[in-house]
Amino acid sequence: MTKQAAFPAAEDALAAAAPATQQQPGRRFTSFPPPSWARGACRKAAAAQVAVADHLGAVAAAGGARTTAAAGSWLDSVVMAAASPRHADWLEKHPSALAGFETVLAAAEGKQIVMFLDYDGTLSPIVRDPDSAVMTDEMREAVRGVAEHFPTAIVSGRCRDKVFNFVKLAELYYAGSHGMDIKGPTAQCKHTKANAGAVMWQPASDFLPVIEEVYHALTAKMESIPGATVEDNKFCLSVHFRCVQEEKWGALDDQVRSVLKDYPGLRLTKGRKVLEIRPSIKWDKGNALEFLLESLGFADSSDVFPIYIGDDRTDEDAFKVLRNMGQGIGILVTKIPKETSASYSLREPSEVKEFLHKLVKSTGTR
Repeated sequence: MTKQAAFPAAEDALAAAAPATQQQPGRRFTSFPPPSWARGACRKAAAAQVAVADHLGAVAAAGGARTTAAAGSWLDSVVMAAASPRHADWLEKHPSALAGFETVLAAAEGKQIVMFLDYDGTLSPIVRDPDSAVMTDEMREAVRGVAEHFPTAIVSGRCRDKVFNFVKLAELYYAGSHGMDIKGPTAQCKHTKANAGAVMWQPASDFLPVIEEVYHALTAKMESIPGATVEDNKFCLSVHFRCVQEEKWGALDDQVRSVLKDYPGLRLTKGRKVLEIRPSIKWDKGNALEFLLESLGFADSSDVFPIYIGDDRTDEDAFKVLRNMGQGIGILVTKIPKETSASYSLREPSEVKEFLHKLVKSTGTR
């Protein structure tokens, strides 16, 4: 493999995911993916939408504007699936969480929903400048609405303080640095426990001096590569290469590895046009999910229904935890098929917002 091959030219590399495991004995929840009848419904919808797509295409060719109205909806993902056999097969296994919303509600009936949300690519679009990844006021209100009804946490690779400044909702739990920096809410809401503000977990504190040292070394190395930036996320570092010319990706990889060879206590992973440097400890977003469920009093509970929404391969750790628990669902945000342990999918942040709105509206009927 050449150096350049280590960085796929596609927007997203395929995420590595372990096969789903069997449900643990004694659990009353049924592991996802959804039952075959639900997937069959998606297949029928996909077939029906082929005719719709043909009709809309004819309207567009005639100068009509009705295609615009259909854009952005969950139906679009079904239309895309009909046009792509691979995508259609993938949607059979990971149907739209909007199309399958009633199935999700049925599975959560009588259970306490707990919401976990990634930030970049989930609540905010992926942008060239990481510091410009602001969420819209409409998305913030959607998250606020969910937090009024369900315990809600943001689980991000970003520094906890930075993601809090983006979200600006004090009633949430925040897990920054891929779950290595967790803090409870600083504002009360009806789901906030009396000691929630005291929730704090930083399992990688001993690595802070090393992380700072590597940050300065990488920053100096990246000066020779136009477009590369190093982001300090407190307990981990992110080397962004979205703005780097593809022919420079190999050199960037060499430079990063030349620094890390002197720090065996750190490990390197890849995300969406980003290299992540983290402490080599057994702690990830999946562990953060388990920690937060325990902090909320739901450890080993069969009456909880966690929902985790994320777009990155680092979110796969949380999806796998839910699979292993046989409880709740993972929802992958993506426009292209990927290997994943998530049960459902959404195409983009706008669909995440729609899903959150639907969930809030459903509280009147649960």
